Amino acid sequence: MSTTTESGTAYAPAADTLATVLAPTTRPPRPSAWSASMTFGWRAMLKIKHVPEQLFDVTAFPLMMTLLFTYLFGGALAGSPTEYLQFLLPGIMVTSVVMITMYTGAEVNKDIEKGVFDRFRTLPIWRPSTMVGYLLGDVLRYFLASTVILLVGLVLGFRPQGGVVGAVIGIALLLVFSFAFSWLWTMLGLLMRSEKSLMGVSMLVLFPLTFLSPVYVDPSTMPGWLQVFVSLNPISPLVTSVRSLMGGTPDMGAITWVLVSSALFIAVFGTLTMRLYNRK
Repeated sequence: MSTTTESGTAYAPAADTLATVLAPTTRPPRPSAWSASMTFGWRAMLKIKHVPEQLFDVTAFPLMMTLLFTYLFGGALAGSPTEYLQFLLPGIMVTSVVMITMYTGAEVNKDIEKGVFDRFRTLPIWRPSTMVGYLLGDVLRYFLASTVILLVGLVLGFRPQGGVVGAVIGIALLLVFSFAFSWLWTMLGLLMRSEKSLMGVSMLVLFPLTFLSPVYVDPSTMPGWLQVFVSLNPISPLVTSVRSLMGGTPDMGAITWVLVSSALFIAVFGTLTMRLYNRK
């Protein structure tokens, strides 16, 4: 119904309409931790869909690394590129995947700068789901990088003695470690003031870890003081584990160390990340 006043006509809703609008209704249930995490993971994958050039680092970069080191050092270190490839490829796979874990922190830092991060914090969802979603989305990137390297290696002559099962378990172990290691970069993504600062710090950390490891040569050929660093390097057991699984001779000691270190990375850096997230 409507009423007429000196200033004009104003609308007055009927009483039954107001009662319908204001009547208490059952609130929809809060999303579960798994549902919220998968939603944010899907958001991360949609970014790849709309910006496909993000896949450059998981396609072109691993391809370039594999070809470069195989044909540059293969003849000098093993007598032939094909023979060296049997030793190199698992290590190159580890290097390429671990190197791109830093992009998780970069994406976190971008969302903070854009203000999207603050909107996520106001949502009635499980708090860690935002961070877990970032990491789940990046697991797809790690899987693509691993698959590209393995396919290129097979074309070049790589033959895993562990067969399909050994290759699949090796890649799965690499994905588990990379997921855990990415928590370090989410923490730094919350701490750093800019994406460039994060990228600079990540290079200072990743280059020594990946190059001073059993990726390219046998550590026994290195000086004694350098062997000590290689033995303490968390990437070294990962390389040994993936190489042994693909080679058909699983090194259970190295595999156990990788699983334990992955759990420690999540426990330590995951906890620190969530504390920073709640205080940011």
